[in-house]
Amino acid sequence: MEELNSCKTAINQCAQTKTFAIAHLYKEEKAMDMHIHDCYELYYSISGGRQFLIDNRFYSIAPGDLFIINQYESHKLTQIDNHIHERIVLSIYPDYVKRISTADTNLDYCFSNRDTGFQHKVSLDKAGQNRFLYYINKMTSSTGFAHDILEQTAFMELLVLINVLSNANAAQAAPAEYKYSHQVEDILAYINQNIALGITVEQLAANFFLSESYICRIFKQATGTTINKYITARRISIAKAHLNEGDSVGEAFEKSGFGDYSSFFKAFTKAVGVSPKKYASLSVS
Repeated sequence: MEELNSCKTAINQCAQTKTFAIAHLYKEEKAMDMHIHDCYELYYSISGGRQFLIDNRFYSIAPGDLFIINQYESHKLTQIDNHIHERIVLSIYPDYVKRISTADTNLDYCFSNRDTGFQHKVSLDKAGQNRFLYYINKMTSSTGFAHDILEQTAFMELLVLINVLSNANAAQAAPAEYKYSHQVEDILAYINQNIALGITVEQLAANFFLSESYICRIFKQATGTTINKYITARRISIAKAHLNEGDSVGEAFEKSGFGDYSSFFKAFTKAVGVSPKKYASLSVS
């Protein structure tokens, strides 16, 4: 399997092949804005970084940290533009993971399990880091006869490892380390609790007894994105989830909190690449 050097290229290749793709990234590719995509993502940090925002959770990034992100979770790297940031990103087609799972082994569990004890980050020790890189090398260096079988075998073994580590991580019940700023954390919690309602910067500022300029400034400093962009990304994530669950486009629109259908249609189509109706038909097929 070819090792790519662009996250966007890996996402597109994953969608085309309906399997998985691997990208090895450096500083040269600027981190994307708050975004969602239809594939799972395994994000492995080699050099460490500053901060990861996944939905309403902040995580620090150290060398050897692995992040497990599903297709409904909006995410963004923050505060890394001026720093070297080497990482490996696997883009994975969700149905592919389900196909290679068995009745006894659900390889999809680490992506679909989102209970109260779940954390997106698993910090790998030295042995875990070496094991992870071993599987990546095995997938990207396989050539010749049966290369596809060797790639899939290594991929399945990697998912087994990640599920085991993720379950052990949740079982430790360690305090979540995603707190960054009490004010911003409270703002994120409020937005997510009221996402289906009309939320404006003016309303948020009044609710937290802050000026509009101040609340916008601290939110952007902490998350790397604006309040309105964050709200839009979260609403699109929610709409996608409802469409995947079989809700109609109208029901997904109502539950996602967009003020009018035109805004919903434009934002969804721009972010996802297809219209809500087209996405719904693809989800059912």
